[in-house]
Amino acid sequence: MKIPKNILITGASSGLGTALAEEYAKPGVTLHLLGRNEKRLESVAENCRKHGAIAHIKSIDVTDAESMENYIRQADSIEPIDLLIANAGISAGTGGATEESTQVRKIFATNIDGVINTVQPVIPLMLARKSGQIAIISSLAGIRALPSSPAYSASKACVRYYGEALRGNLLKHNVLVSVICPGYVITPMTDVNNFPMPFLMTAQKAAQIIARGLERGKGRIAFPRRLFIPLWWLSCLSPIITDFIFSRLPAKPAANKDKF
Repeated sequence: MKIPKNILITGASSGLGTALAEEYAKPGVTLHLLGRNEKRLESVAENCRKHGAIAHIKSIDVTDAESMENYIRQADSIEPIDLLIANAGISAGTGGATEESTQVRKIFATNIDGVINTVQPVIPLMLARKSGQIAIISSLAGIRALPSSPAYSASKACVRYYGEALRGNLLKHNVLVSVICPGYVITPMTDVNNFPMPFLMTAQKAAQIIARGLERGKGRIAFPRRLFIPLWWLSCLSPIITDFIFSRLPAKPAANKDKF
């Protein structure tokens, strides 16, 4: 695989996005860091610059399709984007009850529309030059939906299938698509969870695993395997069995209405 030199990352102002930016930050690399919090983005960019990278920031909402397309085309016109990482996403659960429709729509808008708004503008650009790599952050919750977070699970399953289908569609044009399905990673997204999270890992460790997988051109980067394999097997079982298992799992907190 060609080492990417011009990389665009959404959701770069915190969590896994920040860790990925720092993982790729080195001399000769240009980073386009997108997120909603300009102050945090600048802090991430400054740290990347200390490692020798050129870092540009853009405060932007991935649900704004026109703004996303304009920025991606502008960035690509300066220097072709080698690697685009559609990382921006939000999470919330049922809180032990049912999800409110506003929460469901917000999760879908960010996690599904946001990925589409990120990926679609770069596809014709990469096709024209017959090179490039697209990485879509899904989740192990996209392997087997969790009743504690219906909208989140559904959104991650959607982008997982979208990415896997895109890979088959674009591979013949030498454009690679990878779908990333992490387990529990220490980020602001998981900080609110008040239940055990098996095989919890740091964002830095997750970023290293992702970078290695992308370098090898893997179609699916799912980790940790000790969690992926049981979830994959559960996805193959009848609901008669899984209903009993999942009905006993703890509830994921609902969104804080003041911050969501």
